[in-house]
Amino acid sequence: MSITRRLLLLGTTVGVGAGRAMAQPQGQGHAHGAPATPAAPPAAQPGPRPRLPAPRDAYVYIGWPQDGQVISGTRFKVWFGTRNFGVAPAGVIKANTGHHHIIIDAPLPPLDQPIPNDRNHLHFGLGQTETMLDLSPGTHTLQLLMGDADHVPHDPPVMSKRITVTVRPGKPQAVAAGQAQ
Repeated sequence: MSITRRLLLLGTTVGVGAGRAMAQPQGQGHAHGAPATPAAPPAAQPGPRPRLPAPRDAYVYIGWPQDGQVISGTRFKVWFGTRNFGVAPAGVIKANTGHHHIIIDAPLPPLDQPIPNDRNHLHFGLGQTETMLDLSPGTHTLQLLMGDADHVPHDPPVMSKRITVTVRPGKPQAVAAGQAQ
């Protein structure tokens, strides 16, 4: 078991978190923890480790809302999926898997560093594939970026196209038939 994995397990056991941030379980909104700080690499491996590979045909997508969608109500569900790529919780190293991060109203972060954890970069380290977002009225951009066990994007990065949604105050709209609720 790697030193990083041991620290992660120890940190979650004692409540320290070993510098890892994880999004809350589905249905709990999208609370923000402390920003993710990567654990220092083991002394035997100075510098950052190489990014984990991803298949060239892997991609991630936002299933709802769709690009250009006008959303009534500031709280709404977002669901996302992958093709040719699996989902695994943060801390789990398994080939061709990762976990979702939603980037809201921000450019892509550096692809050779851990994805930040703040109000513009939400982590879903438990392997969630949907969430409820609370966004202010106005126009917003959303984009998904998969991260490996340590929240670092893969090589090549597995990311969705950036979509734009318009949020209007009011009652939440019903999700169309055939889409997640």
